Amino acid sequence: MLRHTKKKKVVKKQALKFSINCQKPVDDEIFDVALFEKYLHDRIKVNGKTGVLGDAVTITRNESLINVTAKPPFSKRYLKYLTKKFLKKEKLRDYIRVIADDKDSYELRYFNIHDDGDEE
Repeated sequence: MLRHTKKKKVVKKQALKFSINCQKPVDDEIFDVALFEKYLHDRIKVNGKTGVLGDAVTITRNESLINVTAKPPFSKRYLKYLTKKFLKKEKLRDYIRVIADDKDSYELRYFNIHDDGDEE
């Protein structure tokens, strides 16, 4: 009798890379990227604990771009949640929105407000 054995594939989990582009608000000098980076570092939870990122999550900053590299499980949606929370804290939520411009990146843009001049 021949015996068929199944080989188990060992799948190594890839690191997840996300980016947040803050170029437009930074150019207008209403957004501090260093403060936002510190906020993310203090608020991202790893295994239910905040502030203890260890080697599971790394946050880097290049001028007005924030890069977050994380080991799974980590969601892009969680980054959007934290970004919106930071904008609310800084009282910028009424003017800036968070938009997904790619599969693994967000961009901060201003709301488009069109005045028609039809005030009575």
